[in-house]
Amino acid sequence: MALHRTDRFGDIYASPLSGAPLPKYRMPSGASDPRVAYQLVHDELALDGNAAQNLATFCTTWADDQIHRLMAESLGKNMVDKDEYPQTAEIESRCVHILADLWNAPDSRSTIGCSTTGSSEAAMLAGLALKWRWRQSRGANGDGRPNLVCGPVQVCWEKFARYFDVELRQVPLEDGAGGLRPHQLRDHVDANTIGVVAILGTTFTCEYEPVAALSRELDAIGRDTGLDIPIHVDAASGGFVAPFLRPELEWDFRLPRVVSVNASGHKYGLAPLGVGWVVWRSDHHLPEELVFRVSYLGGDMPTFALNFSRPGGEVIAQYYNFVRLGREGYHEIQQRCRDTAVRLGERIAGLGPFSLLYDGRDGLPAICYELTGADAGFTLFDLADRLRMRGWQVPAYPLPPARESTVVQRILIRRGISADTADLLFADLTSCLRELTSGPGDDAARAGFHH
Repeated sequence: MALHRTDRFGDIYASPLSGAPLPKYRMPSGASDPRVAYQLVHDELALDGNAAQNLATFCTTWADDQIHRLMAESLGKNMVDKDEYPQTAEIESRCVHILADLWNAPDSRSTIGCSTTGSSEAAMLAGLALKWRWRQSRGANGDGRPNLVCGPVQVCWEKFARYFDVELRQVPLEDGAGGLRPHQLRDHVDANTIGVVAILGTTFTCEYEPVAALSRELDAIGRDTGLDIPIHVDAASGGFVAPFLRPELEWDFRLPRVVSVNASGHKYGLAPLGVGWVVWRSDHHLPEELVFRVSYLGGDMPTFALNFSRPGGEVIAQYYNFVRLGREGYHEIQQRCRDTAVRLGERIAGLGPFSLLYDGRDGLPAICYELTGADAGFTLFDLADRLRMRGWQVPAYPLPPARESTVVQRILIRRGISADTADLLFADLTSCLRELTSGPGDDAARAGFHH
């Protein structure tokens, strides 16, 4: 069937396709001019928010031209087909070893790990490995339902527990705490605990949980009870920040009790959306029963994943960043993000009605604050709505149990959020604050029309 052509003037908006709403429930019967189809879909997508103003997401929203080129050149590369695309497979392997070295694995050249579609899949794979190792250690006489102990976590761990029949023991927050604390562990672990999840960069306040202190407490519990409970570190964001900004901090494989680490390449790893990583201390910590060896597309392929076919471009882009930036480049980018976050936090704290819960210095490049006092005359939800009117996405939400009465607002600073962008946000936030605290008369004056 011939393509529907534009009108005789060649104008996209005079074409037949542009004369009616785009299909929503049924595929059109005929084909259309690709230029017209592209422009109309492009126009719809322009209604999305501006990624540069999205300060709610941890995810990468900026990439250089070379990454765009590599992604375009890699559209046909399937990560699962290692026989057909051996160099893409080699690049994935290099990334695993680079990350193992970055996270201080005992023998990074032989460490086992894999790429995933994101840190959520990586976390589930790590959780499955913990469950299998627990089952092996319990033996045929073991009974009871396995459990996983953690503080407030990202929803992927709730999914893992529900999908794979594990009890999730989420420890409530204590006053003044942003995450799990060591002295809370003893009341929650037992012989059926498959592991403890420590968060390097909590979703709610962006602080690092004290992994080394948690490890020491589990050592003490082991001496007292005989329980040998491993730690998995969910470093979805912090895994690409702490090694560059706090290299002295022991949170990774330097701690013998840490058996696995997951991270998002597409968060502070600076890669495009769609890549995560999980690395195990050694092949001993990834049970062989979980690894499938599939004869597919010309070769025998070991695989451990929740999906199968997926694009290779994101993995290639991750490797490009490693090669281009190196440790020095990652340090400079993350340092600039932290400096911007700290400066913004200081300015917001100086406005008066806000109190910083996290100032951006020791964890992720971010800030988190609450309203000071109960008589501000507005809520952080009101402020988030006002900022949204100006295009900014700055979420407000309650903290997890047992601090749910505290409502906070969080701002994430990532690559692409410059000091100038932060200043523009601060100017709008200040304007919103004036609007929310002004009297009705001032609102009426502002609403009036003036020549």
